[in-house]
Amino acid sequence: MPVLGQIAALATAFCWSLTAIFFSYSGRLVGSQVVNRSRLLFAMLFLITTHLVLMGTLFPIDAGPERWGWLALSSILGLVLGDTFLFRAYVLVGPRLSMLMMSMAPILSAVLAWLFLGELLRRNELIGISVTVAAIAWVATERRSAQSVVEDKRYWSGLFMAFLGALGQAAGLVSAKIGMDGNYPTISATVIRILVALVILWSIAGLRREIIPTVQEWRNRQAFWAMIAGTIVGPFLGIWLSLVAVQLTPVGVAATLMALPPVILIPLGYFIYNERISRRSILGTVLAFAGVALIFLPF
Repeated sequence: MPVLGQIAALATAFCWSLTAIFFSYSGRLVGSQVVNRSRLLFAMLFLITTHLVLMGTLFPIDAGPERWGWLALSSILGLVLGDTFLFRAYVLVGPRLSMLMMSMAPILSAVLAWLFLGELLRRNELIGISVTVAAIAWVATERRSAQSVVEDKRYWSGLFMAFLGALGQAAGLVSAKIGMDGNYPTISATVIRILVALVILWSIAGLRREIIPTVQEWRNRQAFWAMIAGTIVGPFLGIWLSLVAVQLTPVGVAATLMALPPVILIPLGYFIYNERISRRSILGTVLAFAGVALIFLPF
């Protein structure tokens, strides 16, 4: 059911666009590490409740060692390393520029899926991916005169952090697809991935004696509710939907559709931050969704 996978990937892109805004805001208030750790803990609470309702157990008890291994690797590459780099980029250059190098994720994903999964894309999918990624990169690289303070700080360092995030995301998607072989329930796979990342990051926090300071930051009510909102649309719904997309459609296609946040953030930036929408942004948006349309063509 590739169309359902493509729809799930588009829904993921909308979720991640909102996540970027919420976590960029809360990260500036309490720090990216606090946000990164907190959102996993909050997400686990949502996920195990959902898993209990849908599957009858709090945790997936039917996953074998091999499946655990691949999903754990996916978690480390995507959620621990990749997201740590991306969250740092959010703080350094903001959500929109962070998505600049993240637009490389579809290309990296397609290459890795071809190498490790033998996935071959149709001609329309290859053309659609190329058009969409080019449009995303073109939109994201536009330098505007009214950039925010965050966007002007440590520009190249922030972009490099985001590129490492893209590489981690691509590797995480491919290993997740291997771990879900045999139509394994995506909610169970999501619980495993979040659990592994949760244990790793909170263990590191414990060794650094940062658990109590992290919890104390929750007293910042603005940051706390921004983290909760970002958690719902990000590591809860967003990651779950991303696994549905990867399971049902080629990784390169799913990654391309999930890389649309820089385009989606244009109207959001207009309504939330009163950002001016340029002709380049409008044209880039049209081209990006033209590429998306090509991907959806049934040939």
